[in-house]
Amino acid sequence: MLPTSPISRRFAGLLAIAGAVAAFATNAAAQAKLDSPLHLVVGYAPGGATDRVARIVGDKLGAKLGVAVVVDNKPGAGGRLAAQQVKITPANQNVLMLANPAVMIVAPLVFKDNNYDAERDFVPVSHVNDYNFALSVSPTLPVRELSHLLAWMRANPAQANVGVPATGSLPHFFGLMMGEKAKVQTQVIGYRGSAPLLNDLIGGQVPIAVDTEDVVLPQHSAGKLRVLALSGAKRSPFAPDIPTFKEAGLDLSATGWNTFFAPTSMPKAKVEQLALAIREVMQDPDTQRKFKDSGMTPVVSTPAQTAAMLKAYRAQWAPVVQKSGYQP
Repeated sequence: MLPTSPISRRFAGLLAIAGAVAAFATNAAAQAKLDSPLHLVVGYAPGGATDRVARIVGDKLGAKLGVAVVVDNKPGAGGRLAAQQVKITPANQNVLMLANPAVMIVAPLVFKDNNYDAERDFVPVSHVNDYNFALSVSPTLPVRELSHLLAWMRANPAQANVGVPATGSLPHFFGLMMGEKAKVQTQVIGYRGSAPLLNDLIGGQVPIAVDTEDVVLPQHSAGKLRVLALSGAKRSPFAPDIPTFKEAGLDLSATGWNTFFAPTSMPKAKVEQLALAIREVMQDPDTQRKFKDSGMTPVVSTPAQTAAMLKAYRAQWAPVVQKSGYQP
């Protein structure tokens, strides 16, 4: 037998390591097959933005996991009912909750009888999408830039009403944040959803509105209202002609999101399996196209990255919500 050199032995060792890694990956993929259906719980009725996200992800997640994926809509109490139910899920059940900041950031700050702790009762699994807030004005209002609107609001404080789709929503608190940053008085008016808000904005019954970009951009494109600024740190790919707040002269940026959470009862290994499967789904070009077609920015994230995002988000929004004095 010919003697082997140190380089040959090192190369053989690297091959062995590579083989072990490949075997580990194969085993991990095999272990990702669940033994029962996975339920994706959404705290809102079918058809809304959070529900659409759950169905886009769920359509491909089943193939990854080898089981049926069922979207369970459990509307009630602004999404809090779903959180209250998911937190007590037994460890042997496959359940994830898809939630937004209203449920996981705002509600714990304003409801004394919340019956769940967003940080203690849930484990972040995967942050899957972001969306911007849009500042819109009625076509009857003679302003076309943010600076003009702020000047109008200062000159007409009694008329400077800002409509939002719901009191206690992120658009509500973003409207307050905008007013504080611009040093203008804002009177926030809550509606029962985006549809009546848009009707009043287009008709001139309310002069200003804050809602999510996926709701208002089609109306902006149709010329039924004017979007003056979007809340992202950079221009939205869905409306590259509309400036950010910073570009329009107001140092302000914020986004909303949808994130999957597991109850703390779920074993860590299963959380990691589900996180990996969701991450692979979110990397799929077809999934990303569907998110963009819905006016939402897809995000590929690990549990650690998701936890870091949530920590930063709480630090940004908790002072705004608390300072507002909002009471449900």
